[in-house]
Amino acid sequence: MTGNAAPSRLAPYAIAIIMERVQLANRWATERWETRGVVRNMLPEGSAEQVIVSDEKTTQILFPGHTLKLHPDEAEGYYYNITSPQPKLFVMWRLHDGIARPERVTASYHEGARWMDAEETVDGVALPTDLLPWISEFVAEHYRPEPPKKKRYASSRDKGVASRRDGDA
Repeated sequence: MTGNAAPSRLAPYAIAIIMERVQLANRWATERWETRGVVRNMLPEGSAEQVIVSDEKTTQILFPGHTLKLHPDEAEGYYYNITSPQPKLFVMWRLHDGIARPERVTASYHEGARWMDAEETVDGVALPTDLLPWISEFVAEHYRPEPPKKKRYASSRDKGVASRRDGDA
């Protein structure tokens, strides 16, 4: 999906990811890469990445052609994200030929955490505000919190009932 169309509940949401390289004056590293942001993809399908900022210290590259897809089995992870104080998108990226290239993006806290547990490079960036209603609607339809579990007691002692051995005569 490209252009100005709003996302549907079922279709993936077309996005472009901004990666930033900053030159460092450091003896251990000459540069640092990080995800700078995610925006709606407004470029025609098949567009290549393009440099959008370039100076002596900073380079930003726009990577179009990515999609945010929502999956019912990740609804709990979306819920925890959108109800947090600062909802985010999580971008997993890898270095290819010296350039940080985004590989995947998710709105699920759980999926982002799994990527980090697998030792992938993952950045969290602010969730674009136009995505919040779309994700909220999806969560309302697909997320059902687990009901509280009943407490099971092994004996009446576990319920707080004192027995004679506890000093009650």
